[in-house]
Amino acid sequence: MMKNGTVVSIHIAGGAAAPMKEVAEVRTVAGQGIEGDRYFSQAGTYSHQGGSSRHVTLIEIEAVEAVKRDYGIELAAGETRRNIVTRGVALNHLVGKELTIGEVRFRATELCEPCAHVERLSRKGVRQALIHRGGLNTEILTSGVIHVGDAVNVS
Repeated sequence: MMKNGTVVSIHIAGGAAAPMKEVAEVRTVAGQGIEGDRYFSQAGTYSHQGGSSRHVTLIEIEAVEAVKRDYGIELAAGETRRNIVTRGVALNHLVGKELTIGEVRFRATELCEPCAHVERLSRKGVRQALIHRGGLNTEILTSGVIHVGDAVNVS
C-alpha cells in the first residue's frame, strides 16, 4: 500500500440541509457512517434511497480549486457537502477499489456527481462546475477514527 494523499479537512452536518461543520476528527462505524453526520442518523437528503454507498463522501481540494479557476466560483470545501476533503489522490479512479484513511478501511462505490441540492445550499453554477469532479461515495468497511492530516492510501 502506498500513500496517495492526505486529509485536508473533515465536515459533518446533523441534517439534510444543515450547514456543514468542520471538525478535526470523526469516528466512523462500519456499515453505518460517521457518528454525528446526517447519513449516520438516516437524516440525509438521500438516506431514503438505502444502500451503503453514501456512508462517507470524499472530494479533492484540487476540484474545489478548479471550480474557482475554471468558473470563478469561490467555494469553501464544506460547501461541497462532502465529508472528507483530500489532497493528492485522484478519487475518480478509485471506484470499485478499497482505500484506507487513517485507520479506517473503505470501498469506493461510485462517483458522487453534484446534485441540485448542493447548488441550492451553496451558489448558482456549482452543480455545473463540479460535474465529473464532485467526489466519491464510499462504504465503511472498518470502524475507527479519522483525523485531519491522516494519510489516504489505496491498495
